[in-house]
Amino acid sequence: MRLLTLCIVLIAAGLAALIWWFFIDPVTVTLVRVTRGSAAEVVYATGVVEPVSWAKVAPLARKRLIKTCTCEGRLVKTGEEIARQDSSLEQAALDELLARREKLENDLRRASELLGRNVAAATAVEQASTALKEIDARVAAAREALDDLILRAPIDGAVLREDFSAGEIVGPGDVIFWIGQPRPLQVTADVNEDDIARVKAGQRTLLRHEGFLADQLNATVSRVTPKGDPTTKTFRVHLALPDDTPLLIGMSVEANIVTDERQDTLLLPAEALSDGHVFVFTNDKMQKKAVTTGIRGTRMVEIKDGVAEGEQIIAPLPQGIKDTMRIRVSGTAP
Repeated sequence: MRLLTLCIVLIAAGLAALIWWFFIDPVTVTLVRVTRGSAAEVVYATGVVEPVSWAKVAPLARKRLIKTCTCEGRLVKTGEEIARQDSSLEQAALDELLARREKLENDLRRASELLGRNVAAATAVEQASTALKEIDARVAAAREALDDLILRAPIDGAVLREDFSAGEIVGPGDVIFWIGQPRPLQVTADVNEDDIARVKAGQRTLLRHEGFLADQLNATVSRVTPKGDPTTKTFRVHLALPDDTPLLIGMSVEANIVTDERQDTLLLPAEALSDGHVFVFTNDKMQKKAVTTGIRGTRMVEIKDGVAEGEQIIAPLPQGIKDTMRIRVSGTAP
């Protein structure tokens, strides 16, 4: 009786397996081949194109602009006047101080003459001299305040941008001009603090911009700022651009800094791997294999051991895939 029961159970299990195998829809998969090529490990960053040498020009006082150069794109020299603020009050204050200085200078001259004739005391000359020195200091400060209302180019370069016009009121927080050298350019990028230890000067960098998808945009790491930003948890990295770059000042770019590279190595797309294993398709059968990986790029992974060039691998992997599943191949990558 027990033997009969066991046979019935085994037959039922076999029938269930056959029903599952023939009537449950197979999982549709696509295949890729193990290829040979270059693998690169990269650090991702985003940045902005800037001149290597540039400066912002903002006023020191909140005043109305009465004159601007209207000179975007024009080359200017250090110290050249490019804008002027209303200085009527400062000029009036200076004129008043100069008038007082003239009177004090006359008083000192008269006191000195009287002292020479023994008519006045020496203290009168000292007082007049002290008063003249005080007014001279105030005149110097007034001249400086007046000069501060004249905005001058801080460096040699081109006026890259001008944001305000005559008649507008501007203050210390308002950048009126951006002045810099049109070449060379650089990308100032932010790199996550977890990745910064792998970034070194001289590393090749691949850039991406939506406006230049057909162009190969290259850069080189020129320097890394020693101090990071604890708020954003990033470090600033400067990427030098070649002189023939099509990128323009102010453009935002994505950067892939190549930190390691292998030539002539086996490659698979990252979506073909799961916990260090791949699923190989051979003779209409699927087999799970362990592989040893190396460099991981943004899309491809270096395969050091476990599969051979040309083998067909399932990618991407269906969720919950097992080597006992029935599969249907929908296509094979070349």
